[in-house]
Amino acid sequence: MDGRPLHHTEYDSRLAAYAVVVDDQDRLLLALWNELAEPLWTLPGGGVELDETIEEGVVREVREETGYDVEPGRVLGVDTVVVSPEERTVDRDRWFRGIRVVYGATILGGHLRNEVDGTTDEARWIPLSEVPGLARTDLVDIGLGLRAGAR
Repeated sequence: MDGRPLHHTEYDSRLAAYAVVVDDQDRLLLALWNELAEPLWTLPGGGVELDETIEEGVVREVREETGYDVEPGRVLGVDTVVVSPEERTVDRDRWFRGIRVVYGATILGGHLRNEVDGTTDEARWIPLSEVPGLARTDLVDIGLGLRAGAR
């Protein structure tokens, strides 16, 4: 940026929804994001389509990435990330602002499975005690922090 604020038409925005799902064994449901040079564990979720609500988006994304049907609970928080053109993985000529709505969620059904031909390629239950040692996105820590603050 050249010192002046960018007008909203001068950068890309993406609304996304993610779920923090912890089971009764204190395990966190994570998905392995494969779009980087080094895959990183992240919360299941992703971009909300134009024709769906944020709640519908998180339900669809969790199903796609993990095989589970979830019921979103309350919004734990909203996080915003700003990425420079040089740091982007695509469309490197524009700044990017990601608005990430983080829900607590409960599993209603389904079975753990990996996404095929998507942005993640593995889903796994990880004990909360092992999360600090994982190669992970900042969103995992943000989600867990929001969950802890919501209690």
